[in-house]
Amino acid sequence: MISLERRAGRPLRIGHRGAATLAPENTLAAFRAAAAVGVDLVEFDVIAGSDGSLLVAHGLRDVGPDTPSLDDALRFFVDEEPELGVHLDLKVTGRERDVVAALRLHDLLERSFVSSGFLATSRAIGELGGPRVGITIPRRVFRISEHGRSAPIARWSLRALRGLTPPGIGPMLALTRATAVTLHHSLVTPGAVRAAHRHGAPVVTWTVDDPAELARVDAAGVDAVVTNDPRIFVSTLKS
Repeated sequence: MISLERRAGRPLRIGHRGAATLAPENTLAAFRAAAAVGVDLVEFDVIAGSDGSLLVAHGLRDVGPDTPSLDDALRFFVDEEPELGVHLDLKVTGRERDVVAALRLHDLLERSFVSSGFLATSRAIGELGGPRVGITIPRRVFRISEHGRSAPIARWSLRALRGLTPPGIGPMLALTRATAVTLHHSLVTPGAVRAAHRHGAPVVTWTVDDPAELARVDAAGVDAVVTNDPRIFVSTLKS
């Protein structure tokens, strides 16, 4: 099982959709850009195409000529970057067996981390065995926006949610049988990290592009940070 714990005193660097600041997201070019700046894992989205095939994209409207198939993406980690970790974020339900089968076909089960915001999907992946599984706790589920007229209410809601997150982590892990927590950075607190660690689950936080926010979540003790621009690690963290 892939390790998601901190290394050399710093959180792991995970390139978001490859490295979306450096190249078109969810493309092999973005994967290569992420690898070139020294990430530990590359994250990408998995959806079902209109013909049912598994594709690397955030949604169907993002599919284009440079959109890799899941097999294309997995071959990248075999042929071009055999040391990189693989982070699949599933935007599709009901295809858990197909995803695990693809990882097994490419001999990537031990190098892979699969996350999902769907409780049933996380649980199904865990029950199938193989890749490490994370349950995503995303802010968008609560329909919160930090911008516009609703911003004051949003800020109040986030403060409330930060307090509710630590006690909710244990039950969420038990319900899904996940072994990692994928937590939006707005909900990261030292208490949330401690709660996950008490259950033996590392904390992966997303999506952090601001150096000050990176310093904050690092101080809170997160194990891995998903970022569109992995270069911020060089300017922000000492190691």
